[in-house]
Amino acid sequence: MRHTARSLARLMLHLLATALLCWHSALAAADAPATLAARYAREVDKRLRLPDAEVQRYGELALQMLQAAGIALDRPQYLVLVDRSPQVQALLLLWLEPPSRAVLIGASPVSTGRGGEYDYFETPTGVFDHTTLNPDFRAEGTYNEHGIRGFGVQGMRVFDFGWQHGRRGWGDGGTSAMRLLLHATDPDLLEPKLGSVQSKGCVRIPATLNRLLDQHGLLDADYEDALTEGRHLWVLSPQRTPVVHAGRYLVVVDTQRARRPAWSPSPFLKAKPKSKPAPPSGGSRPSRSAAPQGSNTDAPSMAPARSAATASLACASG
Repeated sequence: MRHTARSLARLMLHLLATALLCWHSALAAADAPATLAARYAREVDKRLRLPDAEVQRYGELALQMLQAAGIALDRPQYLVLVDRSPQVQALLLLWLEPPSRAVLIGASPVSTGRGGEYDYFETPTGVFDHTTLNPDFRAEGTYNEHGIRGFGVQGMRVFDFGWQHGRRGWGDGGTSAMRLLLHATDPDLLEPKLGSVQSKGCVRIPATLNRLLDQHGLLDADYEDALTEGRHLWVLSPQRTPVVHAGRYLVVVDTQRARRPAWSPSPFLKAKPKSKPAPPSGGSRPSRSAAPQGSNTDAPSMAPARSAATASLACASG
């Protein structure tokens, strides 16, 4: 009888170990780059299609930037790379496998910082760590005095990369501290301009890409560690389905291109509208409610005039 009980116990342990192994394998399969690439194509509405040579070039750039920052990846993980070149304005979600393999998951247009106006910063280049030391928050979805929802609709996650030094786009230049955020933007007025420099220094992304990064925790490696330690993080949705190999790095580069590549078209290159007939004599012209292309009157200060918590909100559409 005892022998039968011991045999049954061993069998149960074996079945449990097998089940855990299968469960882990299923998670790994769901986390596979090909699976996430298909999800990106299905869920993200604004996408760019890069030639293979460009994918290889950006993969090498990402690895070079990590190496220059003294970061040696010890495991496969996801990484976000942004090219701030005015002729590109693109984000690439990459899967990196040490020591040198980079796979493109998907790419989308973005808007980074522009100069020429007070309180507008050039988005800094470098490698930026996404950690709980700079807690993320969520958009309230409220309109500012210009009728703009700076961080997008209510609930959009704002990824905070902390205080960074950015080049001022006004006066005699120089650098100042600014808050670097990655976030969605106004879906009606500003998202159609993605693909051009528009922000106060932050990186604006499509709302559907924001949801993908958030839902699957693609940059949440440090957040996952915090959860393992028993910490409660209100910003994480209870409905999220995090990947196994989350990353933590945002890499910003500037390829300084002289021409716009065909795979990253300008958002303003659209068919010209048909000319309207001139108004009758004595008639008034219709009022212009939309701001001119390339203008932004939508965000308060990015500079650190207040506390870090307040300054995180100060990027309102940065």
